[in-house]
Amino acid sequence: MNQTQRKEIMRRVYAALMERGYRPNDQIIGYILTGDPAYITNHKGARHIITEVDRNELLRDMLLGYFS
Repeated sequence: MNQTQRKEIMRRVYAALMERGYRPNDQIIGYILTGDPAYITNHKGARHIITEVDRNELLRDMLLGYFS
């Protein structure tokens, strides 16, 4: 999976969390730190699709974005 695909998945997950009234940043951070998919809603298949993303690659993408 490339960075563009990971970014699209994260956009979809973020949108699903927003629609359900969650605080997406907090939920995604919880998922990244623990690996527990329960932090992510099932709405629109968000829980399933986020598990397809390697958490280490996701962290790498985030750090690269932060430092670039």
